[in-house]
Amino acid sequence: MGIGMTLGSHLSPRTRSYIEQADVAFVLVSDGIIEQWLQGMNKDMRSLQPYYQEGKSRMKTYREMVDAIMTEVRSGKRVCGVFYGHPGVFAWVPHKAIESARGEGYSAHMEPGISSEDCLYADLGIDPGARGCQHYEASQFMLYRRCIDPSAWLILWQIGVAGDKSLKRFSTGAAHRQVLVDVLFRNYPRDHQVIIYRAATLPFQAPRIDRLALEALPQADVGMADTLAIPPARPLEADDEVRARLAALA
Repeated sequence: MGIGMTLGSHLSPRTRSYIEQADVAFVLVSDGIIEQWLQGMNKDMRSLQPYYQEGKSRMKTYREMVDAIMTEVRSGKRVCGVFYGHPGVFAWVPHKAIESARGEGYSAHMEPGISSEDCLYADLGIDPGARGCQHYEASQFMLYRRCIDPSAWLILWQIGVAGDKSLKRFSTGAAHRQVLVDVLFRNYPRDHQVIIYRAATLPFQAPRIDRLALEALPQADVGMADTLAIPPARPLEADDEVRARLAALA
């Protein structure tokens, strides 16, 4: 189940009914207040947060979470996993739990939620249909050569752990972000204005929208929940050959 980003505001009636009707519900959300709020919807609400530990591989943590969920599924219970945002966006555990359940013959499905991406479009006033929008996880973007289009938006997720290959860190520092910036310099000028974005998770919060020059990113205060939004740096380039062919068809 995806409960969206902001406490209470994004929860659909369908998702709430699944949570309330489950025999056991596992919860992994972005804030302790949200977890407490969800506790009132199911008498057997179990937090997955304790599986995280400093220095422990996140992949090991994720596998333990899936095992905890599947243990209850195998016991014959109706099990619900409650995740913030959209449970299929940058979330390994929900996908793996559903795959495992279906592989063992159980019925399982994913209920979508409002994601940080949806909030980003609204808060920054971006229409992805206007210029196009590319999305990458920051570390993957750094480790592999991607063919990006600077005439479209570029969104890099999880910049707070950019460059971490160990999956054990909850943050990386300025040196790692400098490597990211150097990669971006291949396509963007040093003074190109970028945006550090973070969706609001509580109703009284405002989203983080900090604009700065790309070259200043390494020294910026960045956390795991922050996203880098890079506006287009070039105009759209017309394809005269294709335009001529379409004109001939008309």
